[in-house]
Amino acid sequence: MPHAALVPPLHWPAEALWQELSPLLPEFSVEILPELGSTNTELMRRARLGRTEPVLLVAERQTAGRGRLGRSWSSHGLTPCGSVGATGAAASLTFSLGLALAPADWSGLSLAVGLAVADSLHPQLQLKWPNDLWFEGRKLGGILIETVAVEHLRYAVIGIGINIERPDAQDLRTPPAALRELLPDSDAAQALGRIAGPLVRTVVRFAQEGFGPLRASYQARDVLYGQEVVCTDGTTGQARGVDEAGALLLHTANGLQKISSAEVSVRPKNPVFAGH
Repeated sequence: MPHAALVPPLHWPAEALWQELSPLLPEFSVEILPELGSTNTELMRRARLGRTEPVLLVAERQTAGRGRLGRSWSSHGLTPCGSVGATGAAASLTFSLGLALAPADWSGLSLAVGLAVADSLHPQLQLKWPNDLWFEGRKLGGILIETVAVEHLRYAVIGIGINIERPDAQDLRTPPAALRELLPDSDAAQALGRIAGPLVRTVVRFAQEGFGPLRASYQARDVLYGQEVVCTDGTTGQARGVDEAGALLLHTANGLQKISSAEVSVRPKNPVFAGH
């Protein structure tokens, strides 16, 4: 019986990221764990115990991920917001950033995070409101943001999952894409090194200025703009970008409506996927 090919260990840039980001986030730390159920679940657990220091937590293998609106994350590839499949650390990048935040308005945070990730990886990446990264009509990754109140502050946990290799598309609602289609030599550790700095700086800026200053940059990557879309509550219309708070603007038969990411999910009414 042939032996499975060994995957070489990844060289995570933990120390370099700590040196880069600790001046911005006092008490900041970077943790790389070989396996974890969910990086978001773990940081939410810690926060409820009063551990609210800023941390970047990476799971080389994630086994019980969670997605937006209560969806589960498959253990075979990357689904709603990301889960490492059976091929382990080489196949995808899954991590969470936890930190205390106090923005004047939380609206648009997932859009700001998506923009930071897309800008750090490749100019061809697009963003699907409110929390997905797309490439050529297929899903590259996703974002899950959760918060918990701890005494006088609110702790945010920002979970990100990105396909490094293309997972098995079976049972996935949306055809998957892979970062190696854009960056053939990339691996999960290199991707983290590209993403973490811009992500932290964008989140800090968002806390200070809100989503408004990022709106134009987001709309330049907006995959839904001009498309007929359908919401899970049955609303249909043409996507017209987002407003200053990150709400989706939808031109419907009843006029322009604002859709909150807390209310619905949105998908193209007649999606066209690139063949690969």
